[in-house]
Amino acid sequence: MNTLNNSVTWEKWPKQPLFLVLIFEVRCKIIKVVFIGDIVGSVGRKALKTIMPRLKQTHANAIFIANGENAAAGRGITSAIAKEMYEMGIHGITMGNHTWDQKDIFDFIDQDEKMVRPANFPPGTPGRGHTVIKVKDQELLLINLQGRTFLPPIDCPFRKVEEILETAKKKYKFIFVDFHAEATSEKIAMGWHLDGKVSAVVGTHTHVQTHDERILPQGTAYVTDVGMVGPRDGVLGMERVSVLQKFKTQLPVRFTTDEGKWHFHAVVMDLNDQTGLAKGIKLIRYDEDHVFMD
Repeated sequence: MNTLNNSVTWEKWPKQPLFLVLIFEVRCKIIKVVFIGDIVGSVGRKALKTIMPRLKQTHANAIFIANGENAAAGRGITSAIAKEMYEMGIHGITMGNHTWDQKDIFDFIDQDEKMVRPANFPPGTPGRGHTVIKVKDQELLLINLQGRTFLPPIDCPFRKVEEILETAKKKYKFIFVDFHAEATSEKIAMGWHLDGKVSAVVGTHTHVQTHDERILPQGTAYVTDVGMVGPRDGVLGMERVSVLQKFKTQLPVRFTTDEGKWHFHAVVMDLNDQTGLAKGIKLIRYDEDHVFMD
């Protein structure tokens, strides 16, 4: 080894040129996407308001997406709630089977370019099934799909996403899919169907975070269900007494969103800016009693 000015020690130059490695590392930046599970009612919005500053600090420059189809008392979303979510720092909102539950949705969904409803809704449906989310110099194609198992028999989500990708794949490197579906089998199948074709496939709708997050063999980040943001001590966000009454009596019962303490489920993904594919995926979980305990 050599020394310079008796203070700095230099190792011999490695056989493999170090500068090539350094150039590669600089060019392969990581793009972060944080996806937040189904936001349920006012308790869910309270949790989002509490946690977003922390997420924006921890994941600076990330793209933030949230599912908002339960944000208005568990059923749909309003223009005021969508505006509130955008002001908190959400860049894109996905929907699902409760898209049309609030009547004012028809007044703004066509104009809201950051909101997507399932792309496999029938032709002529208001709104859009995919959109481009722009954050600084990054563009991410956001696609919303809805499953058909145990849900209304709408158009085929597998064929619809292929139709979208036929043109979109040539234009966009980062492609993110929220698959709003009931059956875990249908979600897993969609993950395999899109492996290597999109950056990430995340499941929503069932409100229970699954611990099967992984990078599929061809580079797509996947999790069966991200979970929910909302009442912790209800049943999937609904007040539990009425849910129990329904199960025990099978009589008609009107469900209402629960009150009380919240929990918060999300997932963060690292995407390679060269390939658009995933380099990492990690679940995020908080509850009101342990907000700052990672």
